[in-house]
Amino acid sequence: MSIERARSIQQPIEHQPKKQVQVKVQKKQWISTGEKALYSLATGVVILASVFMVQFTSSTDTLNRDIQKMEQQISQQESQNDNLAYEAKELSNPDRILQIAKENGLEMQNAEVKQAGLVGN
Repeated sequence: MSIERARSIQQPIEHQPKKQVQVKVQKKQWISTGEKALYSLATGVVILASVFMVQFTSSTDTLNRDIQKMEQQISQQESQNDNLAYEAKELSNPDRILQIAKENGLEMQNAEVKQAGLVGN
């Protein structure tokens, strides 16, 4: 090959403008769309579970308070019943009954005094 021919081949190559091709570079997403959906779903489930747990704890606490109030009322009523039973027993004492009878002018015919509950014996 001759030198001139080689130069003629090289010159058009050197003088040819370079074509610039624009290439779109797709950036890789850090989190894919499917992962976003899964994370959103998991977050929603966690939030719903938390709300349910708080609601359940609140209703349990309210129920426990109601139970404590009822137990306190039952205790007070039992105490009042015991006091009334003791007072009824005290008021039904035969000596007391005889004393009230004498104060009101009643006379005792028999020397034996029996309680009403023991009459059948």
